[in-house]
Amino acid sequence: MTTITNKPTNPTAHLTPEDVEAIGAELDAIRQRVIDARGEKDAAYIRKVVDVQRKLELGSRAVLLVSVFPPAWLLGTAGLSVAKILENMEIGHNVMHGQWDWMRDPKIHSTTWEWDNASPAEGWKHSHNEVHHTYTNIVGKDNDLGYGIMRVDEEQRWYPMYLAQPLWNFINACFFEYGIAAYDLELGRNLGVPKEKRSEEFKSGVKRTLRKIRKQATKDYVVNPLLAAPTGSFLPALAANFTANLVRNLWSHSVIMCGHFPEGVETFELASIPEKETRGEWYLRQMLGSANISGSKFMHLMTGNLSHQIEHHLFPDLPSSRYAEIAPQVREIFEKYGLNYHSAPLPQQVASAWHRVVRLSFPNGWLATTNATNLPSQLKLLYAMATADKKTRRVIQLRLDQQAKRLETARAA
Repeated sequence: MTTITNKPTNPTAHLTPEDVEAIGAELDAIRQRVIDARGEKDAAYIRKVVDVQRKLELGSRAVLLVSVFPPAWLLGTAGLSVAKILENMEIGHNVMHGQWDWMRDPKIHSTTWEWDNASPAEGWKHSHNEVHHTYTNIVGKDNDLGYGIMRVDEEQRWYPMYLAQPLWNFINACFFEYGIAAYDLELGRNLGVPKEKRSEEFKSGVKRTLRKIRKQATKDYVVNPLLAAPTGSFLPALAANFTANLVRNLWSHSVIMCGHFPEGVETFELASIPEKETRGEWYLRQMLGSANISGSKFMHLMTGNLSHQIEHHLFPDLPSSRYAEIAPQVREIFEKYGLNYHSAPLPQQVASAWHRVVRLSFPNGWLATTNATNLPSQLKLLYAMATADKKTRRVIQLRLDQQAKRLETARAA
């Protein structure tokens, strides 16, 4: 297995094929122990979370009926923001993964759950459960990696449009639920196909998504504000619902970026993945292509336990409440086989992920060769690359690569 990040060493080079399969066997054993131990305590946990979330949302919307008063607006908006985060992260995401299907409860089942999000459950389950978790961090196959709009690896060819990717990423964060809906539909690829040649599957998917968006918008931006209108709270309630959605989008985007995109998380090229990937090889790719967020129990709850992204990628169908329990066992396997268990506090992971977004928006080597003294000339060089034809751009890139290597050698000497 070959990572395509620009690194002098392969983090798996020391592993033999037997090691890889041994890792798979040890992780399978952890998974089986959790499956064997699932029971009423787990069921009680998810039912309690669902109950608390629903009461919090109803209570917050009730408070927003008098949101013309600032304290009520703040309380209602905060409560609704938390309720939406809980519904999306700890409940919706995990229920639709089938983590609670073993309960045989039709109210908390992957086949019946529809979440508070612009993306219909059916489309999300295909793009996330089937595609993302199968092709985790494979460039060009995994849309969760850069959401299909960003340069995510040094080996990807740089184009001038990538200079704007920090802005695209911020806009995507603000309206994340709509970004998810767009790449669930593979909107960019399908809109590039002539209208008469677009598949019926895509057309029906668009209709389902538009119906879902209309339903969500009606609830948040029509019904709740209208109910608040008699107290003069129409506009405050409208603003509160918009703010809650914005907070939920920014939070979920940040959590997902922290799990997939900090510096040190590996990406892979499709050609490096065996045609018949073994269980051990699949596990190893999940281990290298994920990062955790350290923090409190409340923080883990609010991330949907995706703060244990490594464990989630390894065992996406296990109850999320069990990830904290098995994390030390998983970490021991990392240490046993000399692999990096990537974990850090939320601010550090967010900063690292954004650093990578910004770094990869520039041509390889540009930031490494830029300092306060040569900034004017480097900006001219960047402008020249952005406006040059492909051949000239490749020549300039080669020059930058050589300069960056010379600097790296000089620092190491």
